[in-house]
Amino acid sequence: MQTILIVEDELAIADSIAYALRTDGFHPRHVSFGGAALEAMRAGGADAPALVVLDVGLPDMNGFEVCRQLRQFSNVPVIFLTARSEEIDRIVGLEIGADDYVTKPFSPRELVARVRVVLRRLAPPPVAAASAHFELRAAEARIRFRGQPLELTRYEYLLLKTLLEHPAHVLSRAQLMDRVWDGARDTLERTVDAHVKSLRAKLRAVDPALDPIQTHRGMGYSLVAA
Repeated sequence: MQTILIVEDELAIADSIAYALRTDGFHPRHVSFGGAALEAMRAGGADAPALVVLDVGLPDMNGFEVCRQLRQFSNVPVIFLTARSEEIDRIVGLEIGADDYVTKPFSPRELVARVRVVLRRLAPPPVAAASAHFELRAAEARIRFRGQPLELTRYEYLLLKTLLEHPAHVLSRAQLMDRVWDGARDTLERTVDAHVKSLRAKLRAVDPALDPIQTHRGMGYSLVAA
């Protein structure tokens, strides 16, 4: 049963979300403050949330700031809740790492449906085969390499996860941009190369003798299937 962290200071809204999540087979946890949410996420453990439903207007700190701080140590998916619907707010939320954005008032059942869509999009396919050197922990948004946890940025994680889910498949830069930088229309193809370079550096730091990411000149990248 996947845990969903609800960060909402209005108890009635939090209760309605929790009920809808529980009815749909999730395990909801609720906190009312941004600081408490960050503490819960840092704690990790077996009950670590698979997704965070995050209100923008919290008593102690802005939800955008909570997300900024969260992205410094976790790639867990985030769905924002807000009473504001201005386009600039949506853009800010997505740029700092949100996966979806729901405007109040909303249907709790619709929110749960969006939770499922986000989790399904980020989860590995049932038959995913990854290199034996890696361990993908999608629920925690974490990847281990040769038993060592990798400290990855959001896009490094999504890039490596995409390669892991398609071992030995050559993915073009355009395909990687569509899957990793979906919605970031101004992202350039050289961004893929830069992230592959930074990923290789982090993998070499664990095992200098192993380079599992292959470059296919003029075509793209693939991950060696072991």
